[in-house]
Amino acid sequence: MNTDPIADYLTRIRNAVRAGHRVVEIPASNLKKEITKILFDQGYILSYKFDDESSPQGSIKIALKYNKHTKEPVIKEIRRVSKPGLRKYVGSKELPRVLNGLGIAIVSTSSGVMTGTQAKAQNVGGEVLCYVY
Repeated sequence: MNTDPIADYLTRIRNAVRAGHRVVEIPASNLKKEITKILFDQGYILSYKFDDESSPQGSIKIALKYNKHTKEPVIKEIRRVSKPGLRKYVGSKELPRVLNGLGIAIVSTSSGVMTGTQAKAQNVGGEVLCYVY
């Protein structure tokens, strides 16, 4: 039984990047799909595919992105912020800047899941799910 599926999602990506894998497969949920779309739009992953036929829950296949010359992973760190035991909510004025603007914060708002800069532009706050840089 998994009590924090988002932490499991982030840990699978983190472990796959550290092991040098090209593709990682993760059980799907709507929130995980939205986070995957954000990672793709921001350029942290190469591609993704939602596979709904593989199991009743479905799965997400993520192709990880590496630098062509140095073979370094694009995702240096991916960290869970709001945990089930201690939720982290912020208003639109207190949205965090990750690595002085070089990273992103993924925020779950009333308008959907988005990056911290998008939430600030729309003037909405919410739960800070994770930092990626």
